[in-house]
Amino acid sequence: MKLKSYNLKYKRFGESSILVEWPSIIHESILENILLFKSEIENKYLNNNIYLKNSYNSLLITYEENINPKSKISELKNIYIKIGSTQKKDFNKWEIPVCYDIELGHDLNYLEKSLSIKKEEIVSLHSSKDYRVYNIGFLPGFLYLGGLDKKIHHPRKEKPVLNVPKGAVGIGGSQTGIYPNNSPGGWYIIGNSPINLFNINKTSPCFIKPGDKVKFSPISLKEHELIKIQVESNIYKPVKTQIND
Repeated sequence: MKLKSYNLKYKRFGESSILVEWPSIIHESILENILLFKSEIENKYLNNNIYLKNSYNSLLITYEENINPKSKISELKNIYIKIGSTQKKDFNKWEIPVCYDIELGHDLNYLEKSLSIKKEEIVSLHSSKDYRVYNIGFLPGFLYLGGLDKKIHHPRKEKPVLNVPKGAVGIGGSQTGIYPNNSPGGWYIIGNSPINLFNINKTSPCFIKPGDKVKFSPISLKEHELIKIQVESNIYKPVKTQIND
């Protein structure tokens, strides 16, 4: 089946980069299109140093030298044409354990009142979805996940918290995500995962990639502590299944 093509915008971005933009919406078909385009560019420049960074609806291509933007844009347009016949990429679905106990999900009481939804239903709605990984940032390993149930959408905090704990699972607007390290943050925290999402000592520091899916699996406080010990002992392995959709 021929993949959908989009009317892309190509812009010079500094002395050595080109920014490619898709329609300004969050959609899985756009993410798939971006990732396939990214893969084609990587194949084209297999032996060259280029840096590729994708977001929800854009791809930044940075070259190792100053560029002729017209020439590079023409080249990129020709590469994009090829993705119509490209096979879909295979991705993984990861099962991420999360403890939603009020001791770790310290904003659940607030959200219960603000959303007029019981804590138990917030947890049920949050853990029943398969979330698509659209992007990784603002911290290394921070997953931006799409697919949050509209019933639990909530604006971010007006005043960010200075120290959100590692593993905190939060809601911010229409998104959900996991803080990979202690950091400031403005999302409402509803639980905590004991696993490591980013390990600089690994060949692939972040094992989850854009395009993958994430399913949150509720666990108890006791299970949280047990998995945390397994993670610290390097014996815990996240559960994954391969998907092609």
